[in-house]
Amino acid sequence: MAVARQGSEHGEPLGPIPREFAAIIRPELPSLLKEMASEIVAAIPEYAQLLDGPNARVIRVGIEQNIATFVDQIAAPTATTSLRDEICRRFGRFEAYEGRSLDMLQAAYRIGCQVALRRVRTVGKRYNLSVTVMLAFADALFAYMGDIAELSREGYLQAMAELGEEPDNRRRRLLRRILTGSSVARSALAELAEHAGWPLPQEVTLVALRAEHTPPRAALEKDILLDFTDPEPHLLIPGPLDGRRRDALRTALAGCRAAVGLTTPLSEAADSLRWARHTLALAEAGVIDDQAVTHCEDHLLPLWLLGDPGLIRQLADRYLGPLVGLTPTQRHRLIDTLRTWLTTRGTAVQMAEALGVHPQTVRYRLRLLDRAFGDQLADPQHRFATEVALRALHLNERRRSPGGAPGGQ
Repeated sequence: MAVARQGSEHGEPLGPIPREFAAIIRPELPSLLKEMASEIVAAIPEYAQLLDGPNARVIRVGIEQNIATFVDQIAAPTATTSLRDEICRRFGRFEAYEGRSLDMLQAAYRIGCQVALRRVRTVGKRYNLSVTVMLAFADALFAYMGDIAELSREGYLQAMAELGEEPDNRRRRLLRRILTGSSVARSALAELAEHAGWPLPQEVTLVALRAEHTPPRAALEKDILLDFTDPEPHLLIPGPLDGRRRDALRTALAGCRAAVGLTTPLSEAADSLRWARHTLALAEAGVIDDQAVTHCEDHLLPLWLLGDPGLIRQLADRYLGPLVGLTPTQRHRLIDTLRTWLTTRGTAVQMAEALGVHPQTVRYRLRLLDRAFGDQLADPQHRFATEVALRALHLNERRRSPGGAPGGQ
């Protein structure tokens, strides 16, 4: 039995399709959904994060609903599409809020349509469906894709109107897209950048700011992107921080506390911001000098050594383990002696002068260290790891206590 299927209010009639076709295609839906998701991710890598991220379940349910509604309308042409319509509008709104154009979403719809057509050809051969039915299905599917694309466009335009067209809004959305990482296609960024009136650079330098002190927008150069609505406010400077830019930034940030990240390719902007925020945290903790504007490039070793506190603790436990059973005072003295020996390789007399103790005391401590570590200090790799652990421990000891003075033993 053939029925005349009508599209939504946005599309043309979808044409006659046998209602029984719904029963044939419905068992295919779970595997069809997986195949669609796989091919969409392969063609649009940026969507991989969405399908594996915190909103993955909601997105997958939305895709399922789109497919299920199409099949439901084959079985019951008058079936409501209100839930499908709202989901499609939400997809469009999401693209706008993420700072993307509709190109990727429309491409995803086209890929889904192609996968569905390929599957139906297979099913059609299995059930000996006529060419007429297959053509009717193809017509219906393309019309349906037009419906959902138009619904998404409605949601997108509504969200764009809510976001406003102020330059700062457009540039803030562009900055957020840049910071999502290398998965963002440069063509998509170029389109957003053109919309924001901002030339897309090859390299960028990020700046992290303390939340309680942000500069007035007018004090910053016009090509600097900024996001002061983020709990951790930040700036993006196009290109490297040359002498002129450095002076201008210092003037603009008067009265603020900030850390300047390293210059990176545009696709690695998130790394620059991460390093800048880490530098700011180390300055606040007293590990490095807390200046008005602190530069990552001046503190690369602390950034590396303290980049993963948990791993550093594991390193210290492994390579400084022989000192665990000592009293705090004994351990502190032997660590000082070991650090001095590793960094100076001096004689007992030279080390004694550096430590402010008698040479005989140094010799005694070296004998204790030799018994405690054995062959560990003779092996170059283990010796290097031990020195790294000691340097990281020394930096940790510089962290401020609650009263503001350096802490540690």
